[in-house]
This record gives sequence, C-alpha cells and structure tokens, in this order.
Amino acid sequence: MVGCARASVAQPPAPKALTQPVVAAPSGVSDVAVPSMQALAPSPQAPAQPSPEAAPHASLKAAAQPPPPSQCRADSGWSCTQQQHFTATTDYISRHVNGRGYLSVVFTDRQTGKAWRAGPTQHEGWTASTIKLAMATDLLRRQRAHQITLTAADRQDMAAMLHSSDNAASDRLWTRFGGEEMLARFRNQYGMAGLHFVPGFTARTYWGFVKCTTDDLAALLNYVFAQLDPADRTYLVGAMRGVAPNQRWGVWAAGSEQQPGNKDGWSYETDSYGKHWVTNTIGFAGPGERYLVAVMYQLDPSGTLSGGVHTVSDVVALLFGVPVPAHITVPAPDG
Repeated sequence: MVGCARASVAQPPAPKALTQPVVAAPSGVSDVAVPSMQALAPSPQAPAQPSPEAAPHASLKAAAQPPPPSQCRADSGWSCTQQQHFTATTDYISRHVNGRGYLSVVFTDRQTGKAWRAGPTQHEGWTASTIKLAMATDLLRRQRAHQITLTAADRQDMAAMLHSSDNAASDRLWTRFGGEEMLARFRNQYGMAGLHFVPGFTARTYWGFVKCTTDDLAALLNYVFAQLDPADRTYLVGAMRGVAPNQRWGVWAAGSEQQPGNKDGWSYETDSYGKHWVTNTIGFAGPGERYLVAVMYQLDPSGTLSGGVHTVSDVVALLFGVPVPAHITVPAPDG
C-alpha cells in the first residue's frame, strides 16, 4: 500500500463542531539551541544567503506591507514584514482551528538561530508518516558509522518511503532495522524527547502508532541540517524536493521560488475524544534551505482530510507571504 494512512477507513458521522478555538501563541520569538548557518558546513549547491533582515516571500504581489511601528518589535530578530506574516498566520489559525483540534507551528531561521512558535507545540499528537524522515535519518547515520549495511533493495525502499510515503517499503525497513531501539535513538540522539509508541493497537512496537510534539519534529529537522553528515543531508534534501504529487502540500505551499522540500503525514486516528484526521508537514524552504518548518494538526472529529491538508498548507503559505488558499494537491485518504 502506497501512502501515509495505514488503512482505508470510513469516517464516522460528523459530530457538531465545538466552538472553543485553539488559541495560537502570540507572534513572539523564542530562542532555541539552533546553530547559525555560518556554523554549518555549507550545502554543496547552496545559493548565496540573504540578509538576516529579509523575510521570505514568493513575489512582490504576495508580500504584505510592514505593520505600523507600534506593532513592529525592533528587538525581535525578525523583520517587520516577517512579523506581519506571523500575525497573519496566528489570525488564520484562530479562525480555522476549533473544537478539539490542535494545530501548532515551529518556524526556524537557520541563519539567525531564531525560532517562532504558534499553538501548543508541546501537545502530543500522532506523527503519521513524518516519522519516516526520522527513520531515513537513522538509517543514513548508522550506515555512515558502519553500524549497518544498506543493500540496494534497502536504499530503494528508503527512496520510496520518502518519495511517495510508501508504507510497504517503510514496513520492510522497520522489520530489518526498526523497533524500540530505533525510537530510543530518535529521543536520545535526534532531540525528539517526547516521542513514544502508543500501545493497544498492535502487539509489537510499530512506526505507525507513535506520538510526538511539534517541538520534537523541529528538533529532528535541526539535527538533519546541523549534525547529519553533509552527503547524507544532501540526499535527504534532494529526496524531499522530489516528492510525488501525494506530498505536494504543507511546506510545499511555500512556493516554487522558495525551492521547498517536505515529508508529509496524513492518517485517520483514534483518541479519547473520538476518531479524527491528522495532517502534518515538516520540511525546509528558502535560499540554502534557510527556513525549517514543522506543523502538526490533529483535527477535530468533525474535520476532513481535505480541510486539514488545506489548513496546514495555508499556514505555511502565510508564513512565506504567499496568497491563500494555497495551490496544492490533496492526497487520497488511503494513498
């Protein structure tokens, strides 16, 4: 089976949406332990870096006017234009996320080391197939350290796992190399401290039933771009830029001018408050992969796959000053 969802499922009747929205965090700035791009080994084909004051935008038409001086914090580390993008993003989230839905964002500038957050970035949610980037990262790192040997078939499976989110390929890699030990490395080496397997669905630990936080996914991205061997990072960048149509949403909505790359995850899950869709996206955009983006959206049970995919895509588009609704591809429910 190709895709992210583990099985084709019929949605239950849509319950009445609740009225309590998730309140996004204010358009502030939080510092994180992210090395600046100057401290990183440059990507072999990375273009010249823009000024730290520059805000990502797809076109002059898409770029909004800077906010008034009273709303622009000179000490934030972000340009006025980028601060306006943040404000537009939080306003959009407050209008579109309701009931028991949880949407959170971590947006990191690798050049300045600044990270902006919105929503409950510590809320645990289903990873869906975003965990496949962690799997690929672990396989590449262990191969580089001569701890495992990846065969040609293994590499073909890894490429399919990243390209089209192929579940069968992911299962084969999990059977050969996965397990609780792999999840422990995600936590201890890649910074995904909150990640854990959720028992009760399968008899053994399985990649498809794992939860983490948006901060965990942001930490994974930071590891890939700050600590992974440059050759392996280049491979992942190329694979994430060349995804199949079923993953051309989420971070993809930053626009072609930003040369984005992403690993998306979509699945239909069960929580105490009911069955619901999950639409997550992680990736990079901007010159030299300057900006890292992680978005997790655990929808209210009344939500739809299409609605979740469009919401996270519009969130990314707004972060980059791109008009919404974003032009993206909605994947099939079961791949």
